[in-house]
Amino acid sequence: MLRALYSASSGMRAQQLNLDTISNNLANVNTNGFKKNRVDFQDLLYRTIQEPGLANTSGQMTPTGIQVGHGVRAAATPVDFTQGSLKETTNPLDLAIEGEGFFMVELPDSTIAYTRDGSFKMDAQGYLVTNNGYYVLDEGLAPIYISEDPVKNIGVASDGMISVLFPGEDVPEEIAQIGMTRFPNPTGLDKVGKNLYRATEAAGWPVEGIAEEEGMGSIVQGFLEMSNVQIVVEMVDMITAQRAYEINSKAITTSDEMLQLANNLKR
Repeated sequence: MLRALYSASSGMRAQQLNLDTISNNLANVNTNGFKKNRVDFQDLLYRTIQEPGLANTSGQMTPTGIQVGHGVRAAATPVDFTQGSLKETTNPLDLAIEGEGFFMVELPDSTIAYTRDGSFKMDAQGYLVTNNGYYVLDEGLAPIYISEDPVKNIGVASDGMISVLFPGEDVPEEIAQIGMTRFPNPTGLDKVGKNLYRATEAAGWPVEGIAEEEGMGSIVQGFLEMSNVQIVVEMVDMITAQRAYEINSKAITTSDEMLQLANNLKR
């Protein structure tokens, strides 16, 4: 009887994590470049009461055995990297990736992080930066410098080449090319917040290059990639998690009532 209590409680813990994940997805429905998570579940160890294939009293082989499980646990929370919809902003420094790949940014500790959020800005020194002031890197892993002086127009080609038209000039000048990276297993990246990912061994060796090469997607200027969270799907998943939580709670209550009945038996 106690086995039912522990199995049902493991189900409640697993569904709580499932609801936490769904809630985080819904909270980031308007986050640029956000990729939703899901929870993969895994059953726990089994107690084998009778091995399948054993001979019974008449010498015949039993086709099945008797096993009792010990509940469930969360095995992983993989990231879904399906493409989010593109939203037009007309801002020349808003960039979206259509296809695979990540922008590279330099963190204050000089390490490299990766992002799908292309809502870039130009700082007071003329460098291309993220909303948090981190430098956006070119294909040579150097910060992209645009200009400290006013410019008439900034253009970004689909391959990431940045062209600037300065006052008094008629021909744009190519100044830098945005670098990109992709990974063999992007679900192995480590989410660190601020729309950033860090590389891990599980993600595989990074493939660095530029847009439209080495399997990278193309860059679209004046657009932002929105979150790939679908509210209707998340709401359905939330209802399913709630019902699963309730039924596991009911199993605990039923087990407790059965234990109480057994405890009240009189000889």
